[in-house]
Amino acid sequence: MTMNKDLAQTLAQRVERIKPSPTLAISARATELQAQGKKVINLSVGEPDFDTPQPIKDEAIRSLQAGHTKYTAVDGTKGLKQAVIQKFERDNGLHYQPNQILISCGAKHSFYNLFSALLNAGDEVIIPAPYWVSYPDMVKLCDAEPVIVKTDRSESFKMSPAKLAAAITNKTRIVILNSPSNPTGLAYTREELKALGDVILEHPAILIASDDIYEHNLWKHIPFVNIINACPALFDRCVVINGVSKAYAMTGWRIGYAAGPAKIIAAMKKVQSQSTSNPASLSQDAAQAALEGDQTCVSEMRDAYKARHDYLVAALQQIPGMICTPSDGTFYTFPSIEGLLNPSKGITNDVEFAEFLLNEADIAIVPGTAFGAPNHIRITYATSMDNLKEAVARLQHTLEKLTTR
Repeated sequence: MTMNKDLAQTLAQRVERIKPSPTLAISARATELQAQGKKVINLSVGEPDFDTPQPIKDEAIRSLQAGHTKYTAVDGTKGLKQAVIQKFERDNGLHYQPNQILISCGAKHSFYNLFSALLNAGDEVIIPAPYWVSYPDMVKLCDAEPVIVKTDRSESFKMSPAKLAAAITNKTRIVILNSPSNPTGLAYTREELKALGDVILEHPAILIASDDIYEHNLWKHIPFVNIINACPALFDRCVVINGVSKAYAMTGWRIGYAAGPAKIIAAMKKVQSQSTSNPASLSQDAAQAALEGDQTCVSEMRDAYKARHDYLVAALQQIPGMICTPSDGTFYTFPSIEGLLNPSKGITNDVEFAEFLLNEADIAIVPGTAFGAPNHIRITYATSMDNLKEAVARLQHTLEKLTTR
Protein backbone atom coordinates (compact mmCIF):
# COMPACT_ATOMS: atom_id res chain seq x y z
CA MET A 1 0.00 0.00 0.00
CA THR A 2 1.38 3.44 -0.94
CA MET A 3 0.76 6.53 1.13
CA ASN A 4 -1.58 9.16 -0.27
CA LYS A 5 0.51 12.07 -1.57
CA ASP A 6 -1.50 14.68 0.34
CA LEU A 7 -1.18 12.63 3.52
CA ALA A 8 2.57 12.33 3.08
CA GLN A 9 2.81 16.10 2.79
CA THR A 10 1.24 16.47 6.24
CA LEU A 11 4.22 14.89 8.02
CA ALA A 12 5.75 17.16 10.63
CA GLN A 13 8.76 19.17 9.52
CA ARG A 14 10.69 17.97 12.57
CA VAL A 15 10.61 14.44 11.18
CA GLU A 16 12.18 15.63 7.94
CA ARG A 17 15.05 17.22 9.88
CA ILE A 18 16.29 13.97 11.38
CA LYS A 19 17.58 10.61 10.20
CA PRO A 20 17.23 7.12 11.66
CA SER A 21 19.96 5.92 14.02
CA PRO A 22 22.79 4.72 11.74
CA THR A 23 24.13 2.27 14.31
CA LEU A 24 20.77 0.54 14.61
CA ALA A 25 20.33 0.57 10.82
CA ILE A 26 23.72 -1.06 10.22
CA SER A 27 23.14 -3.62 12.97
CA ALA A 28 19.75 -4.48 11.46
CA ARG A 29 21.36 -4.99 8.05
CA ALA A 30 24.01 -7.24 9.59
CA THR A 31 21.26 -9.28 11.25
CA GLU A 32 19.44 -9.64 7.93
CA LEU A 33 22.61 -10.90 6.25
CA GLN A 34 23.17 -13.38 9.09
CA ALA A 35 19.62 -14.64 8.59
CA GLN A 36 20.47 -15.22 4.94
CA GLY A 37 23.31 -17.49 6.01
CA LYS A 38 26.23 -15.07 5.78
CA LYS A 39 28.73 -15.32 8.63
CA VAL A 40 28.73 -11.62 9.40
CA ILE A 41 30.74 -10.45 12.40
CA ASN A 42 28.74 -7.56 13.81
CA LEU A 43 31.09 -4.99 15.33
CA SER A 44 28.63 -2.14 14.95
CA VAL A 45 26.16 -2.09 17.82
CA GLY A 46 27.11 -0.76 21.26
CA GLU A 47 25.69 -3.60 23.29
CA PRO A 48 27.43 -5.83 25.86
CA ASP A 49 27.66 -9.41 24.65
CA PHE A 50 27.36 -10.69 28.24
CA ASP A 51 24.06 -11.95 29.59
CA THR A 52 22.37 -10.01 32.37
CA PRO A 53 23.80 -11.41 35.65
CA GLN A 54 21.67 -14.17 37.16
CA PRO A 55 20.84 -12.42 40.47
CA ILE A 56 19.30 -9.55 38.51
CA LYS A 57 17.21 -11.93 36.40
CA ASP A 58 16.17 -13.79 39.55
CA GLU A 59 14.87 -10.56 41.07
CA ALA A 60 12.81 -9.88 37.95
CA ILE A 61 11.28 -13.35 38.24
CA ARG A 62 10.47 -12.76 41.91
CA SER A 63 8.94 -9.42 40.99
CA LEU A 64 6.76 -11.05 38.35
CA GLN A 65 5.64 -13.81 40.67
CA ALA A 66 4.84 -11.27 43.38
CA GLY A 67 2.51 -9.46 41.00
CA HIS A 68 4.54 -6.28 40.52
CA THR A 69 2.93 -5.79 37.13
CA LYS A 70 0.98 -2.58 37.65
CA TYR A 71 1.68 1.07 36.97
CA THR A 72 4.29 2.67 39.18
CA ALA A 73 4.83 6.34 39.93
CA VAL A 74 5.72 8.20 36.73
CA ASP A 75 9.18 9.06 38.03
CA GLY A 76 10.00 5.53 39.21
CA THR A 77 9.48 3.29 42.21
CA LYS A 78 10.54 4.53 45.60
CA GLY A 79 12.94 1.59 45.94
CA LEU A 80 14.74 2.21 42.66
CA LYS A 81 15.00 5.96 43.25
CA GLN A 82 16.56 5.28 46.63
CA ALA A 83 18.98 2.80 45.03
CA VAL A 84 19.99 5.50 42.52
CA ILE A 85 20.52 7.99 45.34
CA GLN A 86 22.72 5.49 47.16
CA LYS A 87 24.63 4.76 43.95
CA PHE A 88 25.46 8.44 43.50
CA GLU A 89 26.64 8.68 47.10
CA ARG A 90 28.69 5.48 46.92
CA ASP A 91 30.27 5.91 43.49
CA ASN A 92 30.34 9.65 42.91
CA GLY A 93 30.15 11.42 46.26
CA LEU A 94 27.04 13.25 45.07
CA HIS A 95 23.97 13.75 47.24
CA TYR A 96 20.44 13.99 45.84
CA GLN A 97 16.89 13.96 47.20
CA PRO A 98 14.10 11.82 45.69
CA ASN A 99 12.60 14.86 43.92
CA GLN A 100 15.92 15.27 42.10
CA ILE A 101 15.77 11.80 40.50
CA LEU A 102 13.81 10.64 37.45
CA ILE A 103 13.74 7.04 36.24
CA SER A 104 13.13 6.70 32.49
CA CYS A 105 13.11 4.11 29.70
CA GLY A 106 16.86 4.23 29.13
CA ALA A 107 19.46 7.00 29.20
CA LYS A 108 18.38 7.98 25.68
CA HIS A 109 14.90 8.63 27.01
CA SER A 110 16.40 10.73 29.80
CA PHE A 111 18.12 12.94 27.22
CA TYR A 112 14.94 13.31 25.22
CA ASN A 113 13.03 14.29 28.35
CA LEU A 114 15.69 16.88 29.18
CA PHE A 115 15.70 18.42 25.72
CA SER A 116 11.90 18.48 25.58
CA ALA A 117 11.73 20.19 28.97
CA LEU A 118 14.39 22.85 28.34
CA LEU A 119 14.73 23.68 24.66
CA ASN A 120 12.81 26.21 22.63
CA ALA A 121 13.04 27.02 18.93
CA GLY A 122 16.35 28.74 18.23
CA ASP A 123 18.10 27.53 21.38
CA GLU A 124 21.55 26.06 20.87
CA VAL A 125 23.15 22.92 22.30
CA ILE A 126 26.94 22.54 22.18
CA ILE A 127 27.99 19.03 21.18
CA PRO A 128 31.67 18.05 20.89
CA ALA A 129 32.43 15.86 17.87
CA PRO A 130 32.90 12.93 17.59
CA TYR A 131 29.55 12.54 19.33
CA TRP A 132 27.00 9.84 20.04
CA VAL A 133 24.83 9.71 16.92
CA SER A 134 21.53 10.58 18.64
CA TYR A 135 22.47 13.87 20.31
CA PRO A 136 22.07 16.19 17.27
CA ASP A 137 18.87 14.59 16.02
CA MET A 138 17.18 14.69 19.43
CA VAL A 139 18.07 18.39 19.66
CA LYS A 140 16.55 18.97 16.22
CA LEU A 141 13.39 17.11 17.23
CA CYS A 142 12.95 19.77 19.91
CA ASP A 143 13.30 22.57 17.32
CA ALA A 144 16.69 23.65 18.67
CA GLU A 145 20.06 23.83 16.93
CA PRO A 146 23.02 21.53 17.57
CA VAL A 147 26.31 23.45 17.58
CA ILE A 148 29.05 20.98 16.71
CA VAL A 149 32.53 21.62 18.11
CA LYS A 150 35.03 19.67 16.00
CA THR A 151 37.94 17.95 17.71
CA ASP A 152 40.68 15.74 16.29
CA ARG A 153 43.16 13.07 17.28
CA SER A 154 45.84 15.64 18.19
CA GLU A 155 43.47 16.81 20.95
CA SER A 156 42.58 13.22 21.96
CA PHE A 157 39.13 14.06 20.55
CA LYS A 158 38.40 16.30 23.56
CA MET A 159 36.92 19.78 23.49
CA SER A 160 39.32 22.44 24.76
CA PRO A 161 38.22 25.37 26.96
CA ALA A 162 39.09 27.74 24.11
CA LYS A 163 36.88 25.88 21.63
CA LEU A 164 34.04 25.74 24.17
CA ALA A 165 34.29 29.47 24.86
CA ALA A 166 34.28 30.24 21.13
CA ALA A 167 31.11 28.16 20.59
CA ILE A 168 29.06 29.83 23.32
CA THR A 169 26.51 32.46 22.27
CA ASN A 170 23.57 34.12 23.97
CA LYS A 171 21.45 31.28 22.57
CA THR A 172 23.46 28.49 24.22
CA ARG A 173 21.23 26.51 26.56
CA ILE A 174 23.02 23.18 27.12
CA VAL A 175 26.54 21.78 26.83
CA ILE A 176 26.78 17.99 26.46
CA LEU A 177 29.74 16.11 27.91
CA ASN A 178 30.16 12.36 27.42
CA SER A 179 33.12 10.81 29.23
CA PRO A 180 34.33 8.21 28.56
CA SER A 181 33.11 8.83 25.05
CA ASN A 182 31.06 6.93 22.56
CA PRO A 183 32.57 6.58 19.93
CA THR A 184 36.22 7.32 20.83
CA GLY A 185 36.53 5.52 24.18
CA LEU A 186 38.53 8.49 25.50
CA ALA A 187 37.84 10.21 28.82
CA TYR A 188 38.39 13.70 30.20
CA THR A 189 40.71 14.04 33.18
CA ARG A 190 39.67 15.89 36.32
CA GLU A 191 41.88 18.81 35.28
CA GLU A 192 40.36 18.96 31.80
CA LEU A 193 36.83 18.94 33.22
CA LYS A 194 37.75 21.65 35.73
CA ALA A 195 39.00 23.85 32.89
CA LEU A 196 35.74 23.37 30.97
CA GLY A 197 33.77 24.04 34.13
CA ASP A 198 35.56 27.34 34.67
CA VAL A 199 34.38 28.48 31.23
CA ILE A 200 30.78 27.43 31.91
CA LEU A 201 30.77 29.18 35.30
CA GLU A 202 31.11 32.47 33.41
CA HIS A 203 27.73 31.84 31.72
CA PRO A 204 25.03 31.35 34.38
CA ALA A 205 22.26 30.47 31.89
CA ILE A 206 24.00 27.36 30.57
CA LEU A 207 23.17 23.87 31.82
CA ILE A 208 25.48 20.85 31.49
CA ALA A 209 24.18 17.43 30.48
CA SER A 210 26.73 14.90 31.74
CA ASP A 211 26.39 11.55 29.97
CA ASP A 212 27.98 9.09 32.41
CA ILE A 213 26.60 5.88 30.88
CA TYR A 214 30.11 4.36 30.45
CA GLU A 215 31.23 5.33 33.95
CA HIS A 216 32.02 1.76 34.99
CA ASN A 217 33.62 0.77 31.68
CA LEU A 218 36.76 2.78 32.47
CA TRP A 219 40.37 1.67 33.05
CA LYS A 220 42.32 4.92 32.73
CA HIS A 221 41.90 8.22 34.60
CA ILE A 222 40.57 6.29 37.58
CA PRO A 223 38.65 7.05 39.71
CA PHE A 224 35.91 8.18 37.39
CA VAL A 225 35.03 11.85 37.66
CA ASN A 226 32.33 13.93 36.03
CA ILE A 227 32.22 17.69 35.77
CA ILE A 228 30.51 18.12 39.16
CA ASN A 229 33.31 16.21 40.87
CA ALA A 230 35.81 18.47 39.10
CA CYS A 231 33.84 21.69 39.57
CA PRO A 232 31.37 21.37 42.51
CA ALA A 233 30.05 24.89 41.94
CA LEU A 234 28.18 23.50 38.91
CA PHE A 235 26.09 21.05 40.98
CA ASP A 236 22.90 23.11 40.56
CA ARG A 237 23.51 23.54 36.82
CA CYS A 238 24.13 19.95 35.84
CA VAL A 239 21.88 17.04 34.95
CA VAL A 240 23.71 13.72 35.28
CA ILE A 241 22.35 10.96 33.05
CA ASN A 242 23.20 7.30 33.53
CA GLY A 243 21.58 3.87 33.38
CA VAL A 244 22.03 0.16 33.85
CA SER A 245 22.39 -0.86 30.18
CA LYS A 246 26.16 -0.83 29.77
CA ALA A 247 27.46 -1.61 33.27
CA TYR A 248 25.10 -4.54 33.93
CA ALA A 249 24.44 -5.82 30.39
CA MET A 250 20.80 -4.73 30.62
CA THR A 251 20.25 -2.95 27.31
CA GLY A 252 16.87 -4.56 26.64
CA TRP A 253 15.52 -3.79 30.12
CA ARG A 254 15.37 -0.07 29.19
CA ILE A 255 16.15 1.68 32.47
CA GLY A 256 18.00 4.97 32.65
CA TYR A 257 17.98 7.72 35.22
CA ALA A 258 18.67 11.42 35.56
CA ALA A 259 19.69 13.48 38.58
CA GLY A 260 19.64 17.25 38.76
CA PRO A 261 17.90 20.38 40.02
CA ALA A 262 14.42 19.60 41.34
CA LYS A 263 12.72 22.14 39.04
CA ILE A 264 14.28 20.62 35.92
CA ILE A 265 13.59 17.05 37.02
CA ALA A 266 9.95 18.03 37.68
CA ALA A 267 9.68 19.41 34.15
CA MET A 268 11.23 16.24 32.71
CA LYS A 269 8.75 14.18 34.75
CA LYS A 270 5.90 16.21 33.26
CA VAL A 271 7.14 15.41 29.76
CA GLN A 272 7.46 11.73 30.62
CA SER A 273 3.96 11.65 32.12
CA GLN A 274 2.53 12.50 28.70
CA SER A 275 4.72 10.12 26.70
CA THR A 276 5.64 6.78 28.27
CA SER A 277 4.46 7.27 31.85
CA ASN A 278 6.49 4.95 34.10
CA PRO A 279 9.18 2.56 32.85
CA ALA A 280 8.34 -1.15 33.05
CA SER A 281 7.73 -2.21 36.65
CA LEU A 282 9.67 -5.48 36.36
CA SER A 283 12.64 -3.71 34.81
CA GLN A 284 12.69 -1.22 37.65
CA ASP A 285 12.85 -4.01 40.23
CA ALA A 286 15.66 -5.66 38.27
CA ALA A 287 17.56 -2.36 38.04
CA GLN A 288 17.21 -1.87 41.79
CA ALA A 289 18.72 -5.33 42.33
CA ALA A 290 21.58 -4.42 39.99
CA LEU A 291 22.43 -1.20 41.81
CA GLU A 292 22.07 -2.67 45.30
CA GLY A 293 23.67 -6.08 44.68
CA ASP A 294 27.18 -7.43 44.44
CA GLN A 295 29.13 -5.26 41.98
CA THR A 296 31.68 -7.95 41.07
CA CYS A 297 29.96 -8.51 37.71
CA VAL A 298 30.71 -4.90 36.75
CA SER A 299 34.45 -5.23 37.25
CA GLU A 300 34.53 -8.65 35.58
CA MET A 301 32.92 -7.29 32.43
CA ARG A 302 35.18 -4.23 32.46
CA ASP A 303 38.28 -6.44 32.74
CA ALA A 304 37.09 -8.53 29.80
CA TYR A 305 36.58 -5.39 27.69
CA LYS A 306 40.06 -4.19 28.62
CA ALA A 307 41.63 -7.50 27.51
CA ARG A 308 39.76 -7.36 24.20
CA HIS A 309 40.72 -3.71 23.77
CA ASP A 310 44.39 -4.47 24.28
CA TYR A 311 44.33 -7.26 21.68
CA LEU A 312 42.30 -5.37 19.08
CA VAL A 313 44.11 -2.03 19.29
CA ALA A 314 47.52 -3.72 19.07
CA ALA A 315 46.34 -5.65 16.00
CA LEU A 316 44.87 -2.59 14.28
CA GLN A 317 48.03 -0.58 14.92
CA GLN A 318 49.90 -3.14 12.81
CA ILE A 319 47.75 -2.46 9.75
CA PRO A 320 49.51 0.00 7.39
CA GLY A 321 47.39 3.08 6.79
CA MET A 322 45.28 2.70 9.94
CA ILE A 323 45.85 4.96 12.95
CA CYS A 324 44.37 3.67 16.20
CA THR A 325 44.64 5.48 19.54
CA PRO A 326 44.17 3.32 22.66
CA SER A 327 40.90 3.91 24.52
CA ASP A 328 40.50 4.90 28.17
CA GLY A 329 37.33 2.86 28.54
CA THR A 330 33.95 1.91 26.97
CA PHE A 331 34.00 -0.96 24.46
CA TYR A 332 34.86 1.05 21.34
CA THR A 333 37.90 1.98 19.34
CA PHE A 334 37.81 4.73 16.73
CA PRO A 335 40.64 4.36 14.19
CA SER A 336 41.36 6.64 11.28
CA ILE A 337 41.13 4.88 7.92
CA GLU A 338 42.17 7.85 5.79
CA GLY A 339 45.39 6.08 4.82
CA LEU A 340 43.38 3.12 3.50
CA LEU A 341 41.16 5.05 1.10
CA ASN A 342 41.69 4.12 -2.53
CA PRO A 343 39.68 6.04 -5.15
CA SER A 344 40.86 3.66 -7.89
CA LYS A 345 39.00 0.91 -6.03
CA GLY A 346 35.94 3.10 -5.49
CA ILE A 347 36.71 3.71 -1.79
CA THR A 348 36.87 7.48 -1.28
CA ASN A 349 35.40 7.91 2.20
CA ASP A 350 34.47 6.10 5.42
CA VAL A 351 30.93 5.29 4.28
CA GLU A 352 32.22 3.50 1.20
CA PHE A 353 34.89 1.82 3.33
CA ALA A 354 32.22 0.47 5.70
CA GLU A 355 30.20 -0.82 2.75
CA PHE A 356 33.32 -2.45 1.35
CA LEU A 357 34.00 -4.28 4.63
CA LEU A 358 30.43 -5.51 4.85
CA ASN A 359 30.36 -6.76 1.27
CA GLU A 360 33.90 -8.14 1.02
CA ALA A 361 34.75 -9.24 4.57
CA ASP A 362 31.33 -9.78 6.17
CA ILE A 363 32.30 -7.31 8.93
CA ALA A 364 29.81 -4.69 10.10
CA ILE A 365 31.23 -1.45 11.53
CA VAL A 366 29.89 2.12 11.72
CA PRO A 367 31.41 4.87 9.56
CA GLY A 368 32.76 7.85 11.46
CA THR A 369 30.58 10.26 9.50
CA ALA A 370 27.67 9.11 11.67
CA PHE A 371 29.55 10.51 14.67
CA GLY A 372 30.61 13.76 13.03
CA ALA A 373 34.13 12.50 12.23
CA PRO A 374 34.56 11.49 8.57
CA ASN A 375 37.23 8.99 7.53
CA HIS A 376 37.15 7.16 10.83
CA ILE A 377 35.28 4.01 11.79
CA ARG A 378 33.85 2.86 15.09
CA ILE A 379 34.54 -0.74 16.02
CA THR A 380 32.98 -2.29 19.10
CA TYR A 381 34.77 -5.06 20.95
CA ALA A 382 31.68 -6.05 22.92
CA THR A 383 32.00 -9.48 21.38
CA SER A 384 34.02 -12.61 22.02
CA MET A 385 37.79 -12.74 21.63
CA ASP A 386 37.28 -15.47 19.01
CA ASN A 387 35.11 -13.11 16.97
CA LEU A 388 37.70 -10.36 17.26
CA LYS A 389 40.51 -12.64 16.10
CA GLU A 390 38.46 -13.81 13.13
CA ALA A 391 37.54 -10.18 12.32
CA VAL A 392 41.19 -9.13 12.39
CA ALA A 393 42.12 -12.02 10.09
CA ARG A 394 39.38 -11.09 7.64
CA LEU A 395 40.32 -7.43 7.86
CA GLN A 396 43.99 -8.07 7.09
CA HIS A 397 43.14 -10.31 4.15
CA THR A 398 40.49 -8.00 2.70
CA LEU A 399 42.52 -4.80 3.04
CA GLU A 400 45.16 -6.28 0.76
CA LYS A 401 42.64 -5.61 -2.04
CA LEU A 402 42.69 -1.91 -1.20
CA THR A 403 46.42 -1.49 -0.72
CA THR A 404 47.25 -3.22 -4.01
CA ARG A 405 47.43 -0.35 -6.43
